[in-house]
Amino acid sequence: MSVVDLRSDTVSRPTPGMRAAMAEAPVGDDVYGEDPTVIALEQRVAALLGHEAGVFVPSGSLGNQLGIRLLVAPGKELICDSLAHVARAELGAAAVFSGITFRTWKASRGRLDIDAIRELITPDAGPYLVSTAALQVENTHNFGGGTVQPAPQVSAVQDLARSNGLGLHLDGARLWNAHIATGTPLAELAGGFDTVSVCLSKGLGAPVGSVLVSSADRISEARVWRKRYGAGMRQVGILAAAGLYALDHHLTRLADDHARARRIAEALGADPADVDTNIVVLNVPDAAAIATHAAAQDVRVSALGPRFLRLVTHLDVDDDGVEQAIRVLRPLIPAR
Repeated sequence: MSVVDLRSDTVSRPTPGMRAAMAEAPVGDDVYGEDPTVIALEQRVAALLGHEAGVFVPSGSLGNQLGIRLLVAPGKELICDSLAHVARAELGAAAVFSGITFRTWKASRGRLDIDAIRELITPDAGPYLVSTAALQVENTHNFGGGTVQPAPQVSAVQDLARSNGLGLHLDGARLWNAHIATGTPLAELAGGFDTVSVCLSKGLGAPVGSVLVSSADRISEARVWRKRYGAGMRQVGILAAAGLYALDHHLTRLADDHARARRIAEALGADPADVDTNIVVLNVPDAAAIATHAAAQDVRVSALGPRFLRLVTHLDVDDDGVEQAIRVLRPLIPAR
């Protein structure tokens, strides 16, 4: 029996076609701005998202950190929800590297809460309190369960930010999934934000890489900070080629991942209506024990808290894998 790995969509492996594209990619020195494949990827992603320019970076975390660094000066704060990836899963990088503090609100399934945000922001807090510089939105929301942010709430947050002179960063690591799930154009989903980071190494199946997009001026500054953080790369077109291949071949197939996630949710007693994309979250009595027992039967899932179990469908999990996972997990999950 093969291993079914539902821990994350980051575990997917390059397909033979992707490997061939990587092997054949023309390359140059990207720090000098001379890698033609990187340039093609940056321009393509920027165009898809409706922004002027992009910069290729090794990880989604770095894309986020560069994006918020451009919007928030040291000693000022970023507002986001308490489950946001930038607050929970980037190891305090914003504080360590950029002197940025956070204030957060508790959001159901990671959804935006305009009233909670309005109560938190202090654009000009004076000489004794921290002033808010920017708001952050995550779409889809990872720890919220792959939630797609409703368009009216996004618009309301953008209006609030603009009326208070605040910057806006979009953590769009899985924005591709939101696009496929809703049919909303990528440029519309990314519109109205000052900086947007998207990942190539999750649902799209590339082995590494993200792209940060923004205005041309901001991206020029982001390249300086990328080098300053030690992430200047050389003949990296080999990796950028994987991203271009993924955009050509792996974007529309995300719908298969979404359908498989809903199948898992339904079989395990969760509400499929709560599964917007490719992530299923379950509230269970002992997440670690379930993950351990499942792994012993060749099904891997993530225990991200004492009661928080996460399952993520992706390129390497087909229908047979889904049924195998259901057979193993169903006896381990308490009836709901």
